[in-house]
Amino acid sequence: MGYITHMRLYLLIVAIALSGLFSSCPQQAADDVQKVEHAPSEPPAADRRPVLVELFTSEGCSSCPPADRNLMFLEKQQPVAQAEIITLAFHVDYWDRLGWKDRFSSPLYSRRQQIYTEALSLDSNYTPQMVVDGKAEFVGSDSGKASKEISKAAELTKASIEVNAEENHLKVKITNAPRHGEATVYAAIAEDGISTRVERGENSGKTLEHISVVRELKTVGVLAADKNELEVSSDLRIGSDWKSENLKVVVFVQENEARKIIAVGKAKLR
Repeated sequence: MGYITHMRLYLLIVAIALSGLFSSCPQQAADDVQKVEHAPSEPPAADRRPVLVELFTSEGCSSCPPADRNLMFLEKQQPVAQAEIITLAFHVDYWDRLGWKDRFSSPLYSRRQQIYTEALSLDSNYTPQMVVDGKAEFVGSDSGKASKEISKAAELTKASIEVNAEENHLKVKITNAPRHGEATVYAAIAEDGISTRVERGENSGKTLEHISVVRELKTVGVLAADKNELEVSSDLRIGSDWKSENLKVVVFVQENEARKIIAVGKAKLR
C-alpha cells in the first residue's frame, strides 16, 4: 500500500479509538459521582462511643511535649470516627526533683500510674505514658498506636452516664452497666488552655501547651458488682487560680481489680 493509504488507515484507527474514549467518559463520570454519593460518612456524635485516654506526663520530661501535643490532637480533632475521645493529663511528681517543679504534679497521680504499672505487669513507671480505657498502654507520642487502641476500645459496650456539673455541684447518673467487677466512680476536674514557660530542667526555655490537665481527682461513689445503675452527687472544690471558663468535669467508672473503664462522660463546669 502507498503512503496515502497507510495514512488513511492510521487516521481511521485513531478516530475509532477517540470515539470510544469520549463515549465512555460520561458513564465513568457518572460512576465516580455515584461512588462519592454512596461513600461511607462519619457517624454522628451521638453514635460515637466514649473512650477514656489518660496521659501520664511532666513538664520536666523532654520526651513529654510530643505526647502532650498528641493528647491535644486527640481531644480537639477526634480522629477516630467511631469514638468520642475524652482525655485527661495526669502530671506525675517524680520529675520534680530533677530541675523543674511541675506546678500541676501530684503524688496522687504518680500513685495512680503505679497502680497501672502493677496491674499491667510493667517493670516501672515511665513518661510519657498513655493509657486507653485502663487496659492498653504505650508511649504517649505514638499517634498510630493511640488510634489503633482507641478504635478497639470503641467496639466495647459501656454503661450510659449522665454528668451535670453546675454551681460547684456534681450529679451523676449511671445506667445499663455491662457485667463488671466492683468499680469506683471518679470525678476529675480538668483545665484546658494552659501554657507554661519552663525555666529549668530538660525543657528549659520552652513554652509548653497543655490540655485536660487534672486539677483534682476524687472518688464520688462505688458501683457494686451486682448493680448496673447508680446515682451519686458531690460538691466540687474550685481553686482560686483555675480559669473557670476552661474547666470541665470528667466522670469515669473503673473496675478496682481489672482497671477496665466501664463508663466515662464529661460536662462543662458551669
